Amino acid sequence: MRMGIVARYTMLLGIATGLGGCTSGVSDPTTVTVITHDSFAVPDDILATFEEQSGLTVTFVAPGDAGALVNELILTKDHPLGDVVYGIDNTFASRAIDAGILEDYTSPAPASADAAAFAVPGSAALTAVDYSDVCINVDHRWFADRDIPEPVTLDDLTDPQYRGLLSVTNPATSSPGLAFLLATVAAYGDQWPEYWAQLRANDVRVVASWSDAYFTDFSGPSSGGDYPLVLSYASSPPFEVGDDGVAPTGALLDTCFRQVEYVGVLAGTDNPTGAQAVVDWMLSDAFQSALPDSMYVYPVSSAVTVPDSWATYAPLSSHPWSLAPADIAAHRNEYIEQWTSVVLG
Repeated sequence: MRMGIVARYTMLLGIATGLGGCTSGVSDPTTVTVITHDSFAVPDDILATFEEQSGLTVTFVAPGDAGALVNELILTKDHPLGDVVYGIDNTFASRAIDAGILEDYTSPAPASADAAAFAVPGSAALTAVDYSDVCINVDHRWFADRDIPEPVTLDDLTDPQYRGLLSVTNPATSSPGLAFLLATVAAYGDQWPEYWAQLRANDVRVVASWSDAYFTDFSGPSSGGDYPLVLSYASSPPFEVGDDGVAPTGALLDTCFRQVEYVGVLAGTDNPTGAQAVVDWMLSDAFQSALPDSMYVYPVSSAVTVPDSWATYAPLSSHPWSLAPADIAAHRNEYIEQWTSVVLG
């Protein structure tokens, strides 16, 4: 889950801009450029402390959502946009590794032992930073006001009574979108295209990024849009809690896919030492402790805790849908192409 923008956060226009040069400039050991998705956030004081202690100045560049991020890094492989990347997730990890855009690095930070539990098999190129469940979120008040029962399962979303109520993101450009597509592949096997055909017949809305879906389309308090069902995270509802202490939204835990986000040193970086320092920082207690409140995800570190309210409003799914990384790597493009044909074609 994402929200907010940090200081010195530089927004690119994405692949269409044609940016191909390294934004980190000439080799400057005091500057490090972090490439990230367009909803990265970290408290200014935590960033300032890291810069003071490390002697580095950190610049952030965002080509778009995680899917667009990986695409851009591959296109600019010979002239990397920066030094280190955060936000590649387990749905796109194998593509980034296979493309050779990352350097191996194992952090000495204590939390690296916890991160190892989420490691991409056979690779030391990416270090896990956080995780969460990508799920359909529901606006409880919207359904209560209309006396309509809320959906519970993936099957329920195809019911005609929910026609035109669901907004999801495109798996070609959005990591949550790809995670949800993979959830349906895990749930329905070879029949997943038929499931998406039913969603299309039920007027599912498709947008480019998570922020478009959540902050523009969702009818929850953070947006005020027209869609009471939206693809987001299991950890989103605590941040919709109002003055009454009640979360007006919730996650449909039968629809979830477990998502892990990683940080990695970019191949060809001008500042490998600075890039490695950023990896170490993202495993530090300070950074890990900030993740729940700044990006609404679970930290990988077992040394930090999440807010008490998460037990009530942000439980993880007990049985999230999942696919083996090898299966994702082997069929990702095929799934996306087939999804595009069925849903957008």
